[in-house]
Amino acid sequence: MSNRKVAYFFDEEIGSYYYGSNHPMKPHRLAVTNELIKSYKLDKKMLIYKPHKATAEELELFHSPEYIRFLKSVTPDIVNKYEEEIDRFNLTEDCPVFEGLFSYCQLYTGGSLEGAVKLNNGQCDIAINWAGGLHHAHKGEASGFCYTNDAVLAIIELLKYHARVLYIDIDVHHGDGVQDAFYSTDRVMTVSFHKYGEGFFPGTGEVQEVGTKRGKYYSINVPLRTGVSDDEYFHLFKDVIGTIIDKYRPGAIVLQCGADSLYGDRLGCFNLSVSGHGRCVAFVRNFGIPMLVVGGGGYTMRNVARCWTYETAVLLNTEISNELPDNLYMPMFCHQTVLHPPILEPLENLNTNDYISEVRALVLANISRLQHAPGIQMIEIPPDALLSDCDSDTNDVDMHSSDTRYHPAEYYSDND
Repeated sequence: MSNRKVAYFFDEEIGSYYYGSNHPMKPHRLAVTNELIKSYKLDKKMLIYKPHKATAEELELFHSPEYIRFLKSVTPDIVNKYEEEIDRFNLTEDCPVFEGLFSYCQLYTGGSLEGAVKLNNGQCDIAINWAGGLHHAHKGEASGFCYTNDAVLAIIELLKYHARVLYIDIDVHHGDGVQDAFYSTDRVMTVSFHKYGEGFFPGTGEVQEVGTKRGKYYSINVPLRTGVSDDEYFHLFKDVIGTIIDKYRPGAIVLQCGADSLYGDRLGCFNLSVSGHGRCVAFVRNFGIPMLVVGGGGYTMRNVARCWTYETAVLLNTEISNELPDNLYMPMFCHQTVLHPPILEPLENLNTNDYISEVRALVLANISRLQHAPGIQMIEIPPDALLSDCDSDTNDVDMHSSDTRYHPAEYYSDND
C-alpha cells in the first residue's frame, strides 16, 4: 500500500513522570522510544505535534466527575487526607499517587484525543500516540497502572464521525477497561488477544465474554496461554481480524500495541519477537482504514523502544536497518545494539495445536453471529473536541471534510 499521512504526538514532559523506584511502569520508556525514532530519522517523515493536555471536562466524557476531581486534587504530600477516596478509587500499589499525576493523565489522554480529532477531520490517515493505550482504567477507578482511559475517550471522539469503530488490543493483558466501556453497544467492537488463566491480571477476557444487549457478540476475546509463538499468534490474528473487518466494516480503528506481549518482558509471558508483533500492525495498516495507534504495557524499557520504533517505521511503510543508529541511550541496549534481538531461550509454549484450533473455532463462531455492518440513525452532534485549539497548520484543511456525522457514543453506564 502507498504511503499514508502519519501524525505523531509527543511531549518531552511525558518521560519525566515517575511512578516510584520499585514500580514496573516507567514513563521514561517514551523518551527512549522518541530518541530512537529520531535517531532513525523517522520524525522527518511524519507530522509532529505536541499534544494539548486534556481538560477535566474532556475526561468527564467517560470518567465520573468525582473521580476526576479526586485525581485533580490529590498529591503525595496530602494523600493521608484521602484514605477513603484512595480505597474507593483504587489508587493503591499498582496505581500510586505520584507528583504530577493529573498532569500526566491529561498529557497521555490529550494525545489520543487530538489524534482522533485529526483523523476525523482528514488531517492524517494514521495518528500515533505511544504514551496512550492505558486500557485498564474504568469509569470511576484506576486499575493496572492506568488512571484515565485515553482509548475509550478517543473512541467516543471517533464515533462523532464514524458509525462503527473497531478497537484491537495486542497487549499481553486483557483490555478490560475498553471492553467494559462499550459492552452494551454495537457501535464499537472490541477485540483483545491476551494471556488468560492462572490468575493472570486482570482475570477477565475469556471467549464467553461477548457483550450484552445491543452489544452482544461485539466483544471478542482471544485467550492465549504462556509461550505463544510469532506464527501461532499472527495466523490467529489474521483470521480473526480479517473476518471482523470484512463483516463489521469499521470506519476507524484504534490499535493498542502493548509491548508487554514481547518475549523478555518483565511482566509478560509470550514469545513474540519485535517483528512478529509488528507484523500484526502491518496487517491492520494495510486495510487502509483511518487508525489511531497507541502504546500500552511494556516493562522492559529497551524492548519497548525497539518495538514502537519498528512499528512507527511499519506505519510509515519505511524499512530501517537492524543495527541501531547512535543515540543517547545506547548503553541501555548493552551488547545487543540491534532492533531485532534473537529469542535465545523461549518460554515453554503451552498453546497446543488443539487449543489454538479450539480458540479459533470458538472466536469465529462468535463473529459469525454478528449482523453485517449495523447501521445507525444520523443526528446533529456537538462540535469536535479541541477544535479551537487545533494547530495553525489546519488552516489549509477542510475542518469538516466528512459530510456524514453520527450521534455520540452509547457506552456502558452504571444503569445498564
